[in-house]
Amino acid sequence: MAVRHLPPSKALWAAEVPRAAWMLATWWRHRALLDGAPRGDGRPVLLLPGLFNTDRSNAVLRRYLSRIGYRAEGWGFGRNLGIRSVGPDAERLVARVEALAAQAGPVTLIGVSLGGIIARLVAHQRPNLVREVITVASPYAGDGRATNVWRAFERATGERLDDPAVIARSARIAAPLPVPATAIWSRSDGLVQGLICRDDACRAIEVESSHLGVQLRPQVLRAIADTLAR
Repeated sequence: MAVRHLPPSKALWAAEVPRAAWMLATWWRHRALLDGAPRGDGRPVLLLPGLFNTDRSNAVLRRYLSRIGYRAEGWGFGRNLGIRSVGPDAERLVARVEALAAQAGPVTLIGVSLGGIIARLVAHQRPNLVREVITVASPYAGDGRATNVWRAFERATGERLDDPAVIARSARIAAPLPVPATAIWSRSDGLVQGLICRDDACRAIEVESSHLGVQLRPQVLRAIADTLAR
């Protein structure tokens, strides 16, 4: 019987904004960590934003990966509203990945929160186009109600978590990927239950982080750089 996880506590939820603000205020302390990352090889990397977010939310990550030698690009679909942005089977994003892969070879997908869930769907759909998947605070491995944002997800996407089609797609997304996968997660995440942001079938890297701004955290940027260099 599957373990049922609860959403993060109200205390962690309330601490999300202060923790993210403190991280930004102390970001400069970690420049040496970022400057010591291994150099990239020019491979294409596509960054997928979280729920409600646009490519602007990944601007720091994109600049960082570009600076260390990767061809980092945004997804180009505006705000991430789930299927309203990419289609029920992520067919619009698959076409984007296909075009990029035709130019530069198999694409590494890096998705934050909902973006990581969609990245896993694309990798299941077209593994020949995907080199690897890196998810960041993406609750793909459990019940969507083990988050404090599931109602916002339903409003934004127009989907219901108890819809049989959504349940079936979620099970497919959670299945082991046919490409290398890494999950970056935090057990102190205040919006999503960290324990459903990882699974035993992929490499997992635990960090100490809030959910808001997780993709800006220096430790996460370095973890992504090290993963790409493996």
